[in-house]
Amino acid sequence: MKYFALLLVPLFILFAGWQYNDPDPLLWGTIYLIAAYTALRAFQGKFNQELLLVLLIWSAAWAISSWTQMTAWEGFFSENEGLTMKTPNQELAREACGLGIVAVAYLLFLGMSYSQRRR
Repeated sequence: MKYFALLLVPLFILFAGWQYNDPDPLLWGTIYLIAAYTALRAFQGKFNQELLLVLLIWSAAWAISSWTQMTAWEGFFSENEGLTMKTPNQELAREACGLGIVAVAYLLFLGMSYSQRRR
């Protein structure tokens, strides 16, 4: 699992880099960079369980909140235009899924911390 955490580090950095053209890049870049940092610390076997629990609850709650704000499912992509955002629903769907990925990563790191603690 620790090597999976290491694989997540460049993935989250890539996610942060993709935020350069987002309407709020500082917010989303920070979210993904925090996830990259916690993934690096998980790879190193260094865990702050309280922080991971707070980050897990926060990101999961925000993902659910973003998902429920959509008025209709319009997918992630615009037809013939790729990733350009055409509607707020597309942006909410992407944000919710990104936060969901981050929440799953925090859950994984929390599980890793408890398994390390038992040894």
